[in-house]
Amino acid sequence: MAPLAERLRPKTLDDYIGQKHLVGEDAILRRMIEGNTISSLILWGPPGVGKTTLAKIIANTMSRPFFTLSAINSGVKDVREVIAKAEKTLFFNQPNPILFIDEIHRFSKSQQDSLLGAVEQGIVTLIGATTENPSFEVISPLLSRSQVYVLKSLERQDLMDLTHRALSADIDLKKRDIKVDEWESLLRYSGGDARKLLNILELVIAASDTDPVVIDNDKVTQRLQQNPAVYDKNGEMHYDIISAFIKSIRGSDPDGAVYWLARMLEGGEDVKFIARRLLISASEDIGLGNPNALLMAQNTFDAVHKIGMPEARIILSECTIYLATSPKSNSAYEAINYAIQEVKRSGNQPVPLHLRNAPTKLMKQLGYGKEYKYSHAYENNFSEQQYLPDAVKGTRFYQPQDNPQELKILERLKRWWKNRY
Repeated sequence: MAPLAERLRPKTLDDYIGQKHLVGEDAILRRMIEGNTISSLILWGPPGVGKTTLAKIIANTMSRPFFTLSAINSGVKDVREVIAKAEKTLFFNQPNPILFIDEIHRFSKSQQDSLLGAVEQGIVTLIGATTENPSFEVISPLLSRSQVYVLKSLERQDLMDLTHRALSADIDLKKRDIKVDEWESLLRYSGGDARKLLNILELVIAASDTDPVVIDNDKVTQRLQQNPAVYDKNGEMHYDIISAFIKSIRGSDPDGAVYWLARMLEGGEDVKFIARRLLISASEDIGLGNPNALLMAQNTFDAVHKIGMPEARIILSECTIYLATSPKSNSAYEAINYAIQEVKRSGNQPVPLHLRNAPTKLMKQLGYGKEYKYSHAYENNFSEQQYLPDAVKGTRFYQPQDNPQELKILERLKRWWKNRY
């Protein structure tokens, strides 16, 4: 029998749970699908949020032939064969087929190049699914011919709705007396992943051979400890391990971080994937606590591209230990998030006149650039003046944290700005 996640895979947009920003009422993808006009697109998001399902729904709703390739198992030859099959369907006056490529970020440049002509000529409409930032992994010509849509982890209510649907609609589960008494563990272990949620649900129910089945936090935790492979469809616990890796670095535990690094390397993880995560951690978690961490991570990223395995393991280990043992600060992360919130709240405030560029005579007459103080013309290359729009004047976005590097920054800011810091 097919797994529960496959049995419950929705066939229409109305049955699709989550991603309301894309397929909810009057959302952009729903309008395109219902209008029977779809361009090549890339669906970017974490696992288990409905990328494959959405691609199939698009094809079904628009009555398009549907071809699929997995980037893990397919080479250039497979791509060309599928394109040849797709080309044959065009002779029967059918709309151009959809070619769905799962994990497109794993396609090499040559594999992606082999797609380009078919996409450009309209032989296929490409839908790629990726868990990685397509800016890094998809070649520019292909990316420029595709719209990128970001899918989000499912919300609490989405996961609860999915559970209720499984218990009431699945042909096997609805025959049984099943009740969810506690939700916390079920939702927490699923991590916003619909497939993982349904796998956990199926595991817990299968372990109970008598009714009623009461699902609570202890029962979910106990079953998962006995069956860790349910965490991932391939039993690799890919996203749980990278999470443990990053949290060990954030928690300043070099031993934990190196252990999880070893787990990933032994599991055949792409070293570029690990190096990218180190870059993110260097800016998000170490930040201004040790600005050299970002340089180290960037050098690591460049080096593993050039060296490859097995030697890349040493470079990754060095960077991992360096980041884990560095002072931590998320002040840059917090500052930009706070500033973006303020921009969304207060809108596009006008740039103060003294900060505006004045390339024309009229602009100078209107006061553009007037009273601007050129910092280098003043003692210590500093002159106090207003740099924020009036509506947010005096707002503090950057808050230095308590580490040696930022304490020095704080001293300078106090010396320059007197009462602001």
